[in-house]
Amino acid sequence: MIKFKTKRLVLRGWQPSDYAPFARINADQEVMKYFPTPLSEVESNANAEIISSLIDKRGWGFWAVEIPAISSFIGFVGLHIPAVKLPFSPCVEIGWRLDKEFWGHGYATEAANFALEYGFTELDLNEIVSFTATQNKASQAVMERIGMSRDSETFEHPSIPVGNPLREHFLYRLEKAAWIKMQSS
Repeated sequence: MIKFKTKRLVLRGWQPSDYAPFARINADQEVMKYFPTPLSEVESNANAEIISSLIDKRGWGFWAVEIPAISSFIGFVGLHIPAVKLPFSPCVEIGWRLDKEFWGHGYATEAANFALEYGFTELDLNEIVSFTATQNKASQAVMERIGMSRDSETFEHPSIPVGNPLREHFLYRLEKAAWIKMQSS
């Protein structure tokens, strides 16, 4: 199984025991506040299957995250190629979804910093993007903490229905050269 360690976390491939806590996370109204709707258990399990199979296929993706001796699964953080055509496609995005019990402890930032390093050093990506609904201040704060810069223009996410207030998104970017410069300062 793919497994990476940061100071406090383990990022790894998915296992069957991750599906139930992932379904609980995806059913939580607060966690899913900036998504069109929470997911049913069936939808969540299908999502987990896709995430897991992409890691098996590529060797990277939205890794399951655990905190040794505290929790065997707190959500996911990692890199992904969006399936939907976005105005800035093709791209590799960095993303996360954590159980709300683990918000506010710097886990998303810590794991995202690892994912950036992996993307720029192991995958030799030139740019990594992230995006979220304009109302999602918490995710925007993580994007800024990891050194990403917000584009001046918003975009409409094509997977969210027209008229839905979550359709308008901010796009954040980080180029490899800027990431390298941040590492040396």
